[in-house]
Amino acid sequence: MRNRRGGARRAPGELEAEVLSVLWEAQGPVSAGDVQHRLPGELAYTTVVTILSRLHEKGVVTREKHGRSFAYRAVDDEAGLAARRMRKVLDNEPDRGSVLARFVSALSESDERVLLELLRRHEGKE
Repeated sequence: MRNRRGGARRAPGELEAEVLSVLWEAQGPVSAGDVQHRLPGELAYTTVVTILSRLHEKGVVTREKHGRSFAYRAVDDEAGLAARRMRKVLDNEPDRGSVLARFVSALSESDERVLLELLRRHEGKE
């Protein structure tokens, strides 16, 4: 698929993932301009601002005022973001038990062992 400029078009969500990757690699909050310069290709500044604004609306990034613009920071790392997505799916299901049962039944043996170990550790903290 090609965009208007003749370049390859990104898959849905790919640009958000690239922006998040830049934020995860940053040592602190970064401006939209910094994000733009760290991304591959030639994205318009307004495109980067739009993506950052959408991520902020989703609660995935925070922003703080720096002069007349904002600096952005990811709320979670990659694992935290994946866990947040999984919780969101569960929160939207009327029968959480069935969803969790299906999820667990589809795990590989190694993933099942990891989950059991995590549950044992969590149980010991209560």
